[in-house]
Amino acid sequence: MVQKKLIFILIDGVGDIAHPETDMKTPLSYVDTKNIDSISKHGINGLMDPVEPGLACGSDTAHMSLLGYDPRKHYKGRGAFESIGAGIDMIPGDIAFKSNFAILDKSTGIVTHRRADRNFEKPGPILCAALNGLTLPNFPGYSVTVKYATEHRCGVRVSGPGLSNQITGTDPLKDNLPLVYCKPTDDSKEAEFTSRLVNELSDTISDILLKHPYNEERKKEGKPLVNCVLLRGCGCCIDVPSIEELHGLKPFMIAPTCIIAGLGSTLKIDIIKVPGATGDYHTNFNAKGEHFFKTISDKEKNYTFGFLHIKAVDDASHDNRPDLKTKFLTDIDNMLGTLINNLIEDEKKNDVEYTMIITGDHSTPMLLKDHSCEPVPFCIAKIKSLYKDVSNTNLLIDDVQSFSEINTGAGLLGRFLGLDVMTIAKGYMKLD
Repeated sequence: MVQKKLIFILIDGVGDIAHPETDMKTPLSYVDTKNIDSISKHGINGLMDPVEPGLACGSDTAHMSLLGYDPRKHYKGRGAFESIGAGIDMIPGDIAFKSNFAILDKSTGIVTHRRADRNFEKPGPILCAALNGLTLPNFPGYSVTVKYATEHRCGVRVSGPGLSNQITGTDPLKDNLPLVYCKPTDDSKEAEFTSRLVNELSDTISDILLKHPYNEERKKEGKPLVNCVLLRGCGCCIDVPSIEELHGLKPFMIAPTCIIAGLGSTLKIDIIKVPGATGDYHTNFNAKGEHFFKTISDKEKNYTFGFLHIKAVDDASHDNRPDLKTKFLTDIDNMLGTLINNLIEDEKKNDVEYTMIITGDHSTPMLLKDHSCEPVPFCIAKIKSLYKDVSNTNLLIDDVQSFSEINTGAGLLGRFLGLDVMTIAKGYMKLD
């Protein structure tokens, strides 16, 4: 009996708009992505609104939706996912934040740089170690855990009684705006109490960072001090069925980005660590592809669903770097070419059939340097259609010839919601 397996390739922030440095085309239209195009050409295509039309969503809510969990019902803040992904355990009652090391002008209260530095791999863990276990003088019964994530990011967890996630964060969300004063978002005494605790936490973190030797060195070098941690997306644990319970598929995930790995762990997805996969500009795409194939084809582990998250493209979009976005798309396409060839060989030798999805979690236009509401290109195909004659089967293939924001819109799937993705995938897997 042929075993059917699903492969989900998620290119974070892949959608874009016309850019003057890519001949007024989108990067996908500008770059030759022959391997991605081969999946588009041999399957069905569409445009996908990750959560709902007109919403510029975050990666966490988008991934929830794409995996079949309605974020409008289940979402409780992104902080828990970031912290779990960074290796911080959480129990009901804890709250956590997706946090950035940042630069604050103390004289004005203005956050001049929300991201201290993307190349923060060395000082990040050192500063997190200095902050971990800090005490709050006016809240002696509460413990604080801080752990480094990636780049300028860290996870921050607060444990203790009577906490609420119904509060604002301290992140202004854009550079050169004032540090936000945490406030409750409902009328509960728990939210009011938690907001006071978070404001003291923010001040205490800043005091510790100012005195740290790392900032003493920056001061000598004439550099602005990394004197703030922005606390964003206060969240708590969600209680939902696992991927295997919901979809009947045994899953694994390769996702160095902590917030995605944290969501995966929450959904009981096995997280596979890959040496060289960093979730940033320095990631090793080929290592990710090689480990992905090794894992999905492993007969002993017997996974039937593999999820590969690729982050660097989104970073390039946030930094308005068309040179990097186009380079990364080329590198990803080359990696996928090797992966597809390996899948073909595995199908020829074994009783296995692979279905592959390629899409993004949201659009991140480089000119905007932020997420936007444009729908995301989507394609799904069976690997066997790349090397077998499937003309006499009931397999659906449309007329789309290449993968882009414009071309996939003419596909058989039309425009649809992210919540429909797994239903589409499971239906397509059944086709012969």
